Amino acid sequence: MRARKCFYFWGILSVKSRSNRGLFIFVCIAALFALCYQGTAWALCTVSAAPADFGSYNVLLTGAHDTQSSITVDCNETPPARPTISIGPSPNSGGFAPRQMKLSGGSELINYNLYIDSGMTQIWGDGSGNTFTLNNTVFKKAPWIATVYGRIPPEQNVSAGTYNEILTVTIVW
Repeated sequence: MRARKCFYFWGILSVKSRSNRGLFIFVCIAALFALCYQGTAWALCTVSAAPADFGSYNVLLTGAHDTQSSITVDCNETPPARPTISIGPSPNSGGFAPRQMKLSGGSELINYNLYIDSGMTQIWGDGSGNTFTLNNTVFKKAPWIATVYGRIPPEQNVSAGTYNEILTVTIVW
């Protein structure tokens, strides 16, 4: 948040001369001076994120496999912060749709995605393409808990094992 303050002042200055010529009054009217400065006010915030754990995935099920996680932003100073949360593309797929987790110690990939809505229609990304970011006002001592919705599409024929991926979450306020 940027703070800008301006102070305007004007004045009259009288000066008396002690010379023999008499009294000279010098009147100075300062037209309008603007003494402005610009500064930045920061809200002190902490951020934490819980991992999105999909648990076990059954390749034989015909329905999607869903999970939820959260990102918490807690600010303890004023002014209130208005953070925007974005989640970067998948390092494995290079994009947002789909994101892909990689088999530990292998090369197999499983498609998944993260969403900002419970209907899982708005992909959580960086605002580019068809992705969305999320923002909210965070007041002192009132943390914002943003729910992350995750989905693995059904019927992916993948090997048993642990799949994972690390994404970059960016929070700007």
